[in-house]
Order: sequence, then C-alpha cells, then structure tokens
Amino acid sequence: MSVLDAPVGAAPGQNGTSGGEGLVPVFVRLKLTLLRNGLRQSAGRRAAYITSVVLALLIAASQLMGLIALRGHAHVGALVILMTGVLAVGWTVMPLFFPSGDETLDPSRLVMLPLRPRPLIAALLTASLVGIGPLFTLCLAAGSVIAVAQGVAGAVFAVVAAPLTLLVCVALTRAVATANTRLLTSRKGRDLAVLSGLVIAVGFQVVNFGAQRLGQAGGLSALEPAADVVRWLPPASAIGAVDSASRGSYGQAAVQLLLSVAALFALLWLWQRSLVKLMTAPDGSTLSAAGPTREKAGKGGSRLSALLPAGRTGPVMERSLRYIARDPKTKAAWVTALAIGLIVPMLNAVQGSGSIYFACFAAGMLGIQMYNQFGQDTSAFWMVALTISSTRDAYIELRARAMALLLITLPYTTLVTVLTAAVLGDWGALPEAMGLSFALLGAMLATGAVASANFPYSIPQDGAFKNVAPGQAGLAWISIFGGMISAALLCAPVIAVTIWLHVADIEQWLWLLLPAGAVYGALISWAGLRLAAPRTANRLPEILAAVSKG
Repeated sequence: MSVLDAPVGAAPGQNGTSGGEGLVPVFVRLKLTLLRNGLRQSAGRRAAYITSVVLALLIAASQLMGLIALRGHAHVGALVILMTGVLAVGWTVMPLFFPSGDETLDPSRLVMLPLRPRPLIAALLTASLVGIGPLFTLCLAAGSVIAVAQGVAGAVFAVVAAPLTLLVCVALTRAVATANTRLLTSRKGRDLAVLSGLVIAVGFQVVNFGAQRLGQAGGLSALEPAADVVRWLPPASAIGAVDSASRGSYGQAAVQLLLSVAALFALLWLWQRSLVKLMTAPDGSTLSAAGPTREKAGKGGSRLSALLPAGRTGPVMERSLRYIARDPKTKAAWVTALAIGLIVPMLNAVQGSGSIYFACFAAGMLGIQMYNQFGQDTSAFWMVALTISSTRDAYIELRARAMALLLITLPYTTLVTVLTAAVLGDWGALPEAMGLSFALLGAMLATGAVASANFPYSIPQDGAFKNVAPGQAGLAWISIFGGMISAALLCAPVIAVTIWLHVADIEQWLWLLLPAGAVYGALISWAGLRLAAPRTANRLPEILAAVSKG
C-alpha cells in the first residue's frame, strides 16, 4: 500500500501529525514507495538500478577495505581528509546535474500540504538518508575514521565524526537542491543536466592530472599541504578532528568537530529558509518571462540579424547560432568541444610534456560540430527542405552553416594555439601550428558537409545521454570517424610540407605555413561544400526520413 493509498483517518492532521509530528516515518515510506514504483516502470530501469547498487556496493566495500589496510600509514590522514572534501564537492554539484535522481528533491510538490518547515526539514533529512549515495558515503566515512583513529579519544571522536560527515553531506546537497529547485525544473536546469557529461569529462582530466602530479611528487606526502587547508573545511573537518584527537591535539580536534556541527546547523537553517521562500513566494522566472525580458530578447535578435549577411545566408547563420545558444543537445556538444579542446593542449603544456601541435586538437574538436548538420533540425528539417529547390540553394545552406561555425571556431582555434605557445614559450613554432590548425579546420568542415549529406542521423530530444536514435549508431560512427580519418588525409599535404621544411633544415620559411594553411583550409572547405551540395539537393527525402526518427 502506498502512502497516498492510506486511510483518511491516518492522514496528517487527524492522527497526531498536524504541524509535522510523526512526519519522519511517513516520508521514509514515501521515499520507499517512490523508489518501488519507479522500478516497476520498466525492466531496463530495474536492471540499471540493480547494476548501480551492485557497483556502488563493490566500490564502497573495496574503499572501506583499502582505507582499513592503510591504517597506520604516515600520510593516511591527508588522504582521507581530501577524499572527504572531494566527496562533499560531489554531493554539492550532483543534484544540479542529476535533479531527477530523487523525486523528493522537489519540495514544491509538497506546497499544498499543511506542513511546518522545521518538522518538514527533519522528515526530509531522514528520508534523504535512504539510498545508495548515503550508504556509499557512510562506508567511506567509516573507513576514513577507522584509518586514522588511534586510542580512546580517537575512537570517541570517530563515533561522532562518521555520522556527522554523512549528515553534513546530505544537508549540503538538500540546501543546494532546494535553493535551485526552480532552476532545476526549468529549461536551464535541463541544460545543466545535459552538461553533466562535460563535468565528468573535466573531472576525469583533473583527477588524471592530480594523479600524475602525485606520482611525480613522491607519493601521499604531496597531499599534506592541501590537507592542511581542507582539514578545517566541513565536513572534512570532522575527519580531521579524529586525526587530531588521535595525535593528542584535543583542543584542535574539538574546534574541528564544532566546525562541522556548526556547518550542519547553518545548512539546515539555509535549507529551511529556502524551503519557506519556495513555498510562499511566486516563481519569479515565470513572471519575468512574460515581462520586458521577452521583448528585450526579440530586439536582441534583430540586432544580430543586422550584423549578418543579407539573403539566405544571414537567416541560416542566425538559426545555427540560436541552436547553439538554446538547444540543450547542441549547446552541450559545443561546450564540451570548447572545454576539451582547451583542456587537452593546456594540461599537456602545463605538465611540461606537451607540444604546440596539441593545439590542433581544438580545431579537430570544433570541426566535429560540422558533422550531422541536419540532425539538429530533427523533423523540422522539412521546412528547410522546402526552401531547397536547386544545387545552389543547398550550397548556400551548407555554406551558411559552415560560416556560423567559423564565427566561433576560427577565433577560438587561434586563441588556443596562442595560449599553448605562451605556456610552452615556443613562439617560434606558432605560425606553423596555426597554419596546421586552419588546414585541419577546413578539412573538417569539408568532410563534415559531405558526411551531413550522405550519413545523416537523428538526435533524440528526450534523454540527456541519447545522442543517436536507435538503429542509427552505425551511421554516426561512419559519419564521425570516417570523416575524421578523411580530414587527416586531406591535411597530409600541409603536414608533409611541415616535415620537409624541418628535415631540410630550412626552418626560416616555416612562417609561410600560416598563410598556406589558411588558404589551403579555405580552398578545401569550399571544395567540400561544392561536393556536398548536389548530394544534399538530391537526397532531401532521405535526409528528412533519417533525421525524423528521434
């Protein structure tokens, strides 16, 4: 029996729960009911949940055993403190990117119930402790305090620190989620969820960079400077209190533990304040959307149109730029490409093991955006198809889309190349690297136009992590990887000239690669557009059918 199926006599207000008393078991049952009903929706969802539970338990158990094995290590305190800090960051940002992971995260669904804020907070906090995340966090906190606790004092602080760490993490995520509930239920919130892949990718790059630095610095001792700061930040300060008490610094341990306790009460107060505001104030985003902002947005569009070329080219460019700014899938792809295109060359340059030629990675990442140009139109491509009656119309359509991409990719590629040269101090190689980047960008535009005409596929709009419609994964692989290989081959003449100038020791002429690469890229992109135009004009029904399957 679900909570909503309970008899009327058991409803709040008639059984001692008026004002919030006795809410805790009700909300725990509500959480379990939501979880059970969610799993009943499909076998795939049950399989995914069971798989995630098994993986989480395996990782938690391995971490617990690993931390226990590290007990007694000289620098284990720094390790567990930083791990707790990273865990707290994860609890902070995860509800922003995965708001649908917990149905009870949206308190606005409770706005019609006669509930007082303080009992509601207690009930929501208790219900939040039910789930995989809290169990994982409790295992990590338990392993951390076991790893650092020494003596009776350490054990006493450990008993308090482990559950306190869990409570602070849960209160932190609740406070952040409640303060951003209206954002998370809006289109901007869905944009954040789509961008979660970028955060994960950047997070892996940061972890990889940190691991490499850790290995070069000689092990866990390199963590001590950072741990000395983080041990005073809740909830890591609770773990730091156990470490301090184990070393006999009882005063420091008490202060660190009080910091976490104070943080917990502060977060609960902020959570309650946000909850009251959420349930009593109107949605400001809805009010502003109907006000002057909308009129202002319309005027902004007119100014953009005035800056673009006349004829068909301008509207097509404006439409492509609006896709980048407004469509969540397109925006996510662009933001990911921009971030990864900058991170890879810069991280390699900062580590001292990079080359200025890594800057070409930015041109490659951004050039991929030219692939599957019609897929972002989805079924609305029929309106574009109606305006194409000849090969010239198709050429202008593709050229305008390529020009919209160049408005972003050309200055960004230049910026990444200059930054990479600045970090490496290799200004002499800047012209040749930039020439290669321009040639690669032109080749990607050319092969992207051809791939868009020959291998279009649909991009589903109903899922943050579905970028290809079922049955079209092969088309996507052929389009992207085949195009990338072709683009690399098209750049072979410029690469060959660069190698020849170095081998022949006539490096004084390497600067010529900058204008040569730019001209070669422009010519090859023009050729690619000319080649793709007749295929596009002749395959409009096939393209429309392919991009309408999402």
